[in-house]
Amino acid sequence: MKSIFIVIAAAALCVPAAAAEDNAPKFSVKPTGRILMDGAVYMGGNSDITDDEDTKFVDGVAIPDLRIGAKASYGKWKAKVDVGFAYGKVGLKDTYVEYDINESNLLRGGYFVPQWGLNSETSSSMKPEYEEPTSNEFFYANPRLLALMWEFDKGPFFAATSVFAEAAAMTNNATAMGKQAWGVQTRLVWRPRFVDGDVIQIGASFNYSTPTADDHDAFTYSANFPTRVSKVTDVSATIDHARGLFKMTPELLLIKGRLALEAQYYYMNVARKDGYRNYKAHGAYGMFRSLLIGKGYTYTHADAGVATPAKGSLELVLGYNYTKASDAKAGIFGGITQDVNCTFNYYINSWMIARLRYSYTTVRDREIENLLPKRHVNLLEARLQIIF
Repeated sequence: MKSIFIVIAAAALCVPAAAAEDNAPKFSVKPTGRILMDGAVYMGGNSDITDDEDTKFVDGVAIPDLRIGAKASYGKWKAKVDVGFAYGKVGLKDTYVEYDINESNLLRGGYFVPQWGLNSETSSSMKPEYEEPTSNEFFYANPRLLALMWEFDKGPFFAATSVFAEAAAMTNNATAMGKQAWGVQTRLVWRPRFVDGDVIQIGASFNYSTPTADDHDAFTYSANFPTRVSKVTDVSATIDHARGLFKMTPELLLIKGRLALEAQYYYMNVARKDGYRNYKAHGAYGMFRSLLIGKGYTYTHADAGVATPAKGSLELVLGYNYTKASDAKAGIFGGITQDVNCTFNYYINSWMIARLRYSYTTVRDREIENLLPKRHVNLLEARLQIIF
């Protein structure tokens, strides 16, 4: 792993190569990095905890994400390498090569987050609600995968199609795994209006995947309460005797001046064998955004979503999430959770953001070993993040 840091540091110090001819493409490299610094206070939620049951919320501070990397470009070619450090663990993040076929088409291959749903247009640290909606996490909507993706972006249409192997393929060889899970997914978007400050966008994403857990005979999906200072399980479901799954998410994005609305619905059906009933789960979130200070929201074509507000902007975000991970007919009770949240985001400059979030989260209908049937928490947390 030391060698990775050495390579990145050397690349970041490189001077763009001189072109042999004036009209020849130039090679350039620039460093990238991020650091998130969090503090959180938890009010309630621990009253029913015993020594051998569930996990307590503990007030504290953390650096949940620290990364260093580099981006390179040469003509139509681009590449990126990111190394992340969090809670004592070091690992590769985005690591890919991209070829821009023309202004409307590109190919990307490597280890990255393929397009699927509206949340794929923002990285994990750029979620306007501070953390991603619980539904997005539980339905495994935007994992980093070893994938090949084609993307089309022209006029009112945006489309992306990916084929991928399971995430464990980045940390284990195929022999050790015994078998590799695979999948295919697509995101389709239509935007009849897509100018800055005036956007109407609808879309839908679809995914089919083979089992990844228990020697590739099951799926395990889970989500924590929306905080990273304390990591406490919110909903969790293990679906055994699985053949494969289908999931989908329609999306909606509306922008008018300094107001924006984002929403997604999630549906998942896991086909099971040996006479077991299929497992079904669903969820949804809605997010109202308003620039209290700022000229208005802008649109990013490349990702089909809301661009990061300009420096000096102050944003208010109100959100609601519902996730149903329990299916009585399948005999799996992963929990039913709801979350109401309010977040203030101050975009200090082009590389610093300060965030303050309050949320109230509840979960019930859980039948999971070492987890209480129901819990709740009032959460107040703050973050300073630096990204370049």
